[in-house]
Amino acid sequence: MLGLPFFRRGRSPHAFDRDDRFAILTASIHRLPAGFGSSDAWLLAQRLAPENATAASAAHDDPTERPPVTGKTRVIVCAQPADCSRLAAEIAWFAPALAIARLPDWETLPYDSLSPHQDLVSERLSALYRLQGRKLDVLLVAASTAAHRLAPPSWLASRTFQFSQGMKLDEAALKAQLTLAGYEHVEQVLRPGEYTVRGGLIDLFPMGSPLPYRLDLFDDELDSLRTFDPDTQRSLYPVKAVKLLPGREFPLDEAARSAFRGRWRERFDGDPSRVALYRDIGNGVTASGIEYYLPLFFDETATLFDYLPEDAEIILHGDVQGQLQAFRADARQRFDFIGHDAERPALTPDELFLSPEQFFVRSQAFAR
Repeated sequence: MLGLPFFRRGRSPHAFDRDDRFAILTASIHRLPAGFGSSDAWLLAQRLAPENATAASAAHDDPTERPPVTGKTRVIVCAQPADCSRLAAEIAWFAPALAIARLPDWETLPYDSLSPHQDLVSERLSALYRLQGRKLDVLLVAASTAAHRLAPPSWLASRTFQFSQGMKLDEAALKAQLTLAGYEHVEQVLRPGEYTVRGGLIDLFPMGSPLPYRLDLFDDELDSLRTFDPDTQRSLYPVKAVKLLPGREFPLDEAARSAFRGRWRERFDGDPSRVALYRDIGNGVTASGIEYYLPLFFDETATLFDYLPEDAEIILHGDVQGQLQAFRADARQRFDFIGHDAERPALTPDELFLSPEQFFVRSQAFAR
């Protein structure tokens, strides 16, 4: 139901302030206040779960491959990041048939010279891939995370591959493909984004996968695929196919590095050869905090809204408006403090994040 902005006594009804604009922008979007205990999760589960869903729908070894059952994607934007994890677990308990995922935060502050943990990047790429492919019933995301600009959906789709049992596979070509996708060659595979080759065996931990895989080659044919335990290195159970997502949220091939350097020279003044981060990218090294230069890897960045199916629905949980405004103020303050360092210049908040107004304008297309 559409709401009307609140007019203060003594003001002209045409004299809108920022709060009035937000009231209009959010009027048609479902809003759910933070509840007591698990009441909010129960209400969401009752609203989102289809009546004919059964517990059998939830029987799947890998929850990241659970098929959707509602035919429609709902995105729950939480004001508090902690509510994303809580709601994901509790909604899954109340409605186990739903295909649910989180889009986790990088867990870094704006303009940090730290990079997110590889497990977080893995979970993010998996969520975006499933979201783009209409393979989710529910996505949970923090408001500040939803404001980040992202790699274009077309890039993620073009860098995702699949291997299946019985296909022809050239070992040298596979190694080149893994390197191009951003995977790291290691002695022993332990975490997402790593691979190793030992004779005819290839151990591979795809991004977005809960377990690594062991590929057994017979000549140039993929003879078998099995999961294995990264701690014991023992094989677990066979699978028919393996999905390979990119190893990072940005490309690092020669063309991408060249484009990055070109855009850096256009964007920043001074001698770029004096900047360690610029030199690292030229050498194919991912410097810590490179994620806050993501727009320099692409002609255009995307946002979470570009990954949503046209019939998706957005639900706001808690004071999303206030959280977006606080995040914007923090990003601006940090940019003003550290953004003009000649040895590590920074992109503006507008280049990296959606403003609160932009977020709610884009949300209007998904208000149901």
